[in-house]
Amino acid sequence: MVDQVTGAFTSRVIGQERLRWSLLITMVAGGHILVESVPGLAKTTAAKTLAAAFDASFARIQCTADLMPSDIAGTQIYDYTKGSFNTVIGPVRANFVLVDEINRANAKTQSALLEAMEERQVTIAGENHALPDPFMVVATQNPIEHEGTFELPEAQVDRFLLKEVMTYPDLMQEVAIMERIETTDYRDEAAVRTAFGAQDIAYLQALARRVYVDRAIKDYISRLVLATREPGRFIDPVLANWVELGASPRASIGFLKAGRALALLVGRDHVLPEDIHFLAKSVLRHRICLTYEAVVQGVSPEQVIDAVFAATPTP
Repeated sequence: MVDQVTGAFTSRVIGQERLRWSLLITMVAGGHILVESVPGLAKTTAAKTLAAAFDASFARIQCTADLMPSDIAGTQIYDYTKGSFNTVIGPVRANFVLVDEINRANAKTQSALLEAMEERQVTIAGENHALPDPFMVVATQNPIEHEGTFELPEAQVDRFLLKEVMTYPDLMQEVAIMERIETTDYRDEAAVRTAFGAQDIAYLQALARRVYVDRAIKDYISRLVLATREPGRFIDPVLANWVELGASPRASIGFLKAGRALALLVGRDHVLPEDIHFLAKSVLRHRICLTYEAVVQGVSPEQVIDAVFAATPTP
């Protein structure tokens, strides 16, 4: 199954192997992912391809400053012929939802999305409406343009299982992209469909929950997360002073869920320390808050993560 989905993905997306793995891990773990990159790096294509590979429903929401919660969750429309209100669910009612440039949505709209991500439901006129299962949000944000944007609250960012940062393709990959565009009809979703359906995602998620995680791995995860909360005890004092807030317990849970998903995808029934290393920056980079001075000095969360892993003995 993984090989077929990988084949469907690579037929549309050149390079971006890290993004492919992160999307698959997030899907199997039953979480959501935040993708940061400049425009034009195939984020939309990647999300649509993954949905098409499982013949699952897909919706895209373009965030703007005037986007309202009802534009995401839905609303009630009065039917004059019947003299009653009809509930219309918004585009969030899909298996895969791409929320493009999420940081352009205002705080009220982001809170509506937060309910969908955490509760897997939307509330319209006091009534709860369940979202489809599986349900996965792929949110994107542009790190360059800041005019007309709203910084994501830490509570919302923390609910993303992974955060992936995409980079530009290399020279050969860019040539391959141009050649692929000349020969491929990207509107033809049937070309990337596999023999699997949305129900197979639930099967993979159930299998992932059965992957064995040894107590030593859990202790290792706990020590890593603790080192982000009390960096002065474990890493260089100068670097530690740049850390304002460490990772929450969701980081530990994220390592556990994502580690199981990764082990399953590579064909193992148990999690190894190498899996935790592979997931380190994707799980932690959006959960470590740096001071304003650190941002000014160009210090990145990845530097703190590297120091934390270097200071924590591997089991």
